[in-house]
Amino acid sequence: MTESAPHRVTLRIGWICLTIVSLGILGFGLVVALVPMGADELLYKADGLASVGLGLFGGLIAVIPFRRGDRWAWWALWFYPVFWALHLMGGLPPGTDHIHQIVFIALSLVGLLLPIGSFFGRKAEG
Repeated sequence: MTESAPHRVTLRIGWICLTIVSLGILGFGLVVALVPMGADELLYKADGLASVGLGLFGGLIAVIPFRRGDRWAWWALWFYPVFWALHLMGGLPPGTDHIHQIVFIALSLVGLLLPIGSFFGRKAEG
């Protein structure tokens, strides 16, 4: 599939936005895994490691199959805005200001919606 220049640009912006979200989750996970700050230290370490995995897998999906235009990757990465919206609506950690959740929701939505033509446009292939 040969993409037009606008599709290449929007796809690049998309995978970069989604990679930023992935790095944020990975970074949070590393901090929590290495420096748990709760009463149940093992639970915090486990949550931190799970977040590291989520950030790594999401990042790999964003950088390889999403970047290449695989439609399944576009669908799979909808987990990010849903994940952050649930965190925001539920008042879940990390933090109490929730600004980062709004930023990650926005980045996820930009990352998924801006390059939609690359995945579902006239030249997009399954």
